[in-house]
Amino acid sequence: MTSCRHLDPAALSLPLFWPIAAASAMLEAELDATARNLEFLAEEAKIDHIPKPTFATPSTVRLDLRTMVLLDYGEAGARGVPTLVDAPYAGHSAVIADYADGQSLVQTLKANGVARVLLTDWKSATPDMKDLEVDQYLAEINVCVDDLGGRVNLVGLCQGGWMSAMFAARFPEKVVSLVIAGAPIDADAGDGPIKEMAKAYPMSLYEDLVAQGDGLMLGRFMLAGWKGMHPDVQYVQKHIDLYEHIHDPEYLKKTELFESWYENPLDLPGRWYLQVIKSIFKQNQFAKGEFVGLGRTLDLKAVTCPVYLLAGESDDITPREQVFAAESLLGSLPTQIVKRLTPGGHIGLFMGSSTLRDVWPDIARWITSVCSTENSPPAIARDVAKPEPG
Repeated sequence: MTSCRHLDPAALSLPLFWPIAAASAMLEAELDATARNLEFLAEEAKIDHIPKPTFATPSTVRLDLRTMVLLDYGEAGARGVPTLVDAPYAGHSAVIADYADGQSLVQTLKANGVARVLLTDWKSATPDMKDLEVDQYLAEINVCVDDLGGRVNLVGLCQGGWMSAMFAARFPEKVVSLVIAGAPIDADAGDGPIKEMAKAYPMSLYEDLVAQGDGLMLGRFMLAGWKGMHPDVQYVQKHIDLYEHIHDPEYLKKTELFESWYENPLDLPGRWYLQVIKSIFKQNQFAKGEFVGLGRTLDLKAVTCPVYLLAGESDDITPREQVFAAESLLGSLPTQIVKRLTPGGHIGLFMGSSTLRDVWPDIARWITSVCSTENSPPAIARDVAKPEPG
């Protein structure tokens, strides 16, 4: 009998052959589905064992310290006040600041007039680092600043934002300008899951997690916590999206790039982690002027340099109120403080294409303007109640 694949198409239009045509179509659909399923499983396996992320832009290692590697992106002979980007140290690598070509905060700053850019590449904690505290991290930032000549612009992202603010409060004479992006300066302000978890769970829970990590807060524990904030997305929707785009090379490339960063978390020193949970998020000591850093009680009123505050409209990690509360706590003049609310969530503040295109060029120009006038920046303070267009 002749295969239905070789029948005259006109013959298949006859009712007699409908069952044959349907069976053939079902078989082809089943084969297509099987092939798609195999491709999907192969891609899932690839993502599960994806290599650690790499930085998009060439740099040189200026310093290799215990807690970090200081990466230098400056061009040979570049002059001016260095701009030190303090990357988050909250479970993921500093690649978030130099993520991909065309999607890099480092590249954006350089392309918009900031000639000397450096980045703190924080190291994953090893067992010998389990007893480090905030002081050790502040001290090594100080080493970096002194190595750069003693005066810098600080750009603090998320956790790096409150760390930068601490440094500016401890060494105000060393900070020319300060950018605080998505950082919880006042941990009691606003509402969000991080605030709720910090207040709701006893210290014993966090201590148990550190004990399970033999003195470290393991990155995989933190990753599970981040995923638990949006379980529908992390455990269901992103797999559905991957399946639906399994034949889209560009989508797969972007997914693999993101997962290489997201699925390779860093470990944190247990003592540092517990200090942060208790002092910053439970007791809000920094905002209250009670936190002791490098032997002195840190007062945000000591920060008198120009400051740029950036928050995300839909940021559920660091609500805008926690960022913008800094305005009333700082010692900077009102005309020296810029507040900007931009569309998007937390991660998008640092690596989102639209934010890098629409917001960070303005911040770069603001930094260069501050440096050019040395503590006499133009009076461009803004209070943006709603996201700015474009």
